[in-house]
Amino acid sequence: MSRLVHDLHFDPAYGMAVEVLPGIRRLTAANPGPFTFHGTNTYLVGTQDLAVIDPGPDDEGHIAAILRAAGGARISTILVSHTHKDHSPAARPLAHRTGAKIIGCRPHHSARDLTLGEINPLDASSDREFRADEELADGAELDVSAGRFVAVATPGHTANHLAFALPDENVLFSADHVMAWSTSIVAPPDGSMQDYLDSLDVLLQRSEETYLPGHGAVLHSAHDYVAALKDHRLRREAAVLAVLGGAPLSVPQIVDAVYVGLEPSLKGAAALSVLAQLERLIALGLVSPGHDGGLSDHYTRAG
Repeated sequence: MSRLVHDLHFDPAYGMAVEVLPGIRRLTAANPGPFTFHGTNTYLVGTQDLAVIDPGPDDEGHIAAILRAAGGARISTILVSHTHKDHSPAARPLAHRTGAKIIGCRPHHSARDLTLGEINPLDASSDREFRADEELADGAELDVSAGRFVAVATPGHTANHLAFALPDENVLFSADHVMAWSTSIVAPPDGSMQDYLDSLDVLLQRSEETYLPGHGAVLHSAHDYVAALKDHRLRREAAVLAVLGGAPLSVPQIVDAVYVGLEPSLKGAAALSVLAQLERLIALGLVSPGHDGGLSDHYTRAG
């Protein structure tokens, strides 16, 4: 099994469209943060007739940079992978300025319903206003001047997450499902660890070996990295299961036991990841919640 090694070397080159592969340029939004790394990557595909992938946040500076990068070329297609506010909100204003058609994911929805009294901790990050002009189902093909795209359903990070393959170029736009700089956050109720792992298997069955992610650098030898990602998640799951015994443990207690020495500022994200692991373990019959589950519940090993 390949060891999971992240690539933290990345120059966002804010305001500049950087050619990463022939006919594909990357423009990084100036929205750095703990979940976005140096910022959200927008991709411009094609030459005279462009497809824009994930136009990013509703930021006038970034939208203006996309239009400058297009130059005299026409933006005819806007592809959107998922409905987080760092990826999808610029789609509609960019479409208004260019006449482009917005194509891609379904409206935002959660992987499961909220339990009684549960609050979605990441609700503010969701773009609930997004609507595509045309939604793409898994396996749908889109033939445009910029190339032949295939939609690949990759739920897990969000329930509506899509990757976009350019199979003729052996390239996959992996958005937030697979990124070279970090593991993707999988946070219930929007995300699902079982869906995430299943989607990794889907990608491992595909031929593309070069990934262009939603944040950070180009990922080469992608299958090795995806396999390492899956192994990392399963090892983390085993660590969560190992700390559970007869006495019920809270999510913060599990975080402290599994993520030894973790910075306090990262414990919130770790708690959401642990919850996602717990929900999968419950579904497998290996863990029992005290009540209805959630961040405030306590958990024991089943049996």
